[in-house]
Amino acid sequence: MGLCCSKVREIPILSSSSAYRPVPIVEQQTQPPPPAPQKPMASASEVGPILGKPYVDIRTVYDLDRELGRGQFGITYLCTEKATGFKYACKSISTAKLVSPKDIEDVRREVLMLQHLTGQPNIVEFKGAYEDGENLYVVMELCSGGELFDRITAKGNYSEKEAARIGRQIVNVVHVCHFMGVMHRDLKPENFLLVSKDDDSPLKATDFGLSVFIEEGQIYKDIVGSAYYVAPEVLRRKYGKEIDVWSAGVILYILLSGFPPFWAETEKAIFEEILKAQLDLESSPWPSISSSAKDLIRKMLTVDPQKRITAAEALEHPWLKEDGDASDKPIHSAVLIRMRQFRAMNKMKQLALKVIAETMPEEEIKGLKEMFNNIDTDRSGTITYEELKTGLAKLGSKLPESEIKQLMDAADVDKSGSIDYIEFITVTMHRHRLESEENLHRAFNYFDKDGSGYITRDELRHAMTGYGMGDEATIDEILNDVDTDFDGKINFEEFVQMMRRGTVDDGQHA
Repeated sequence: MGLCCSKVREIPILSSSSAYRPVPIVEQQTQPPPPAPQKPMASASEVGPILGKPYVDIRTVYDLDRELGRGQFGITYLCTEKATGFKYACKSISTAKLVSPKDIEDVRREVLMLQHLTGQPNIVEFKGAYEDGENLYVVMELCSGGELFDRITAKGNYSEKEAARIGRQIVNVVHVCHFMGVMHRDLKPENFLLVSKDDDSPLKATDFGLSVFIEEGQIYKDIVGSAYYVAPEVLRRKYGKEIDVWSAGVILYILLSGFPPFWAETEKAIFEEILKAQLDLESSPWPSISSSAKDLIRKMLTVDPQKRITAAEALEHPWLKEDGDASDKPIHSAVLIRMRQFRAMNKMKQLALKVIAETMPEEEIKGLKEMFNNIDTDRSGTITYEELKTGLAKLGSKLPESEIKQLMDAADVDKSGSIDYIEFITVTMHRHRLESEENLHRAFNYFDKDGSGYITRDELRHAMTGYGMGDEATIDEILNDVDTDFDGKINFEEFVQMMRRGTVDDGQHA
């Protein structure tokens, strides 16, 4: 994930070791795909390795229509059920790209989660899963209303009452998941879509790629989630289902203020802010927000997970209840401006990081693993400061002790005094991605199609539209923020500056 403070769903800032990420299911106005070449289908008597069921030719059940979204592992199509004429979203995942047992297990688990949770309020309806010799197809409810924050910022104004209506649905997802024995582990605004374009359209949670079934007495240690939304106990590698309430609290904070409660210039610094957990409910716009809303946020963002409010308790909070304390008074327009900037900047950086991640050679990732093993001389599974210093010296590094110490501090997220494998890969992949001129040029050239040395408005729109991010408001916000010399286009230096800094300017937090 690198230093970026948010992401597309396909590549988490922090993730489990899995390469698989779901494709966003957002209806876009794109041209229908050309007819797929008719290929010989696998025999129905063969059993698929993922679902363990006989192969099915999906074209006998559904017509695949235009493309809705595209990700690293596949494409999501609008599809029509032949028997009924009903329309759904069909996520097609290339099985050739699921290279490890972990990838396959992650896909299988997400299908299980959807089957288990379908029919519950505010969770996308699962229709069915099919497999042929080349792809896995997951058919589910079509959510054509777009992403949550995009809808809010397009409206121009909204009130605490509207924020409470949205917050109630998000907290309800947490409540339903926990009641059904599921820990979501990756709640963020991008994972909530609106069913339709109606003003009162319900929200649906759509991404369960990192979810797990809760096991009694199990202590979870994997660092998963997204930087802004991750709970402090995740960074300390000892957590349970309470992390979902924290993430929902962060989303609620953003709904009311326009930016996250814990942010900084780098991902490492964001984690430090989360661990400090100094919650600001005094700066603008908080003086104009009701005390009841602030009370709920304090309870959801309580550092001690045992003292944190539960989802069931939060649904009974006076501010969140229907016809509760939430005010009809419009929230200040500056909040929407902040939220637009937060969304727009994240979107370009998300796409650039995705380009870098997708083009990293497999050998380099393997090389990082080998490097870890070579430095971890006592085979303890962790690297101490002395091992790091010795290992870097063996590699010919001339880094002074002060810089080795900085590297150690950056990698040692949980402040245990040593670096484990996940911490090592996280920090080294980040450094490799964002400090490599080659990688940054590769990402820049993805946008700069004509090779002019500038990313124009048209090129930006073209690149972003392919991922459902090409609306004019997003393009405007990106140019306003990145184009520092105001010439109407983005040069390489401006692009690099954007990639290497945070997404919220210091002055905006006041």
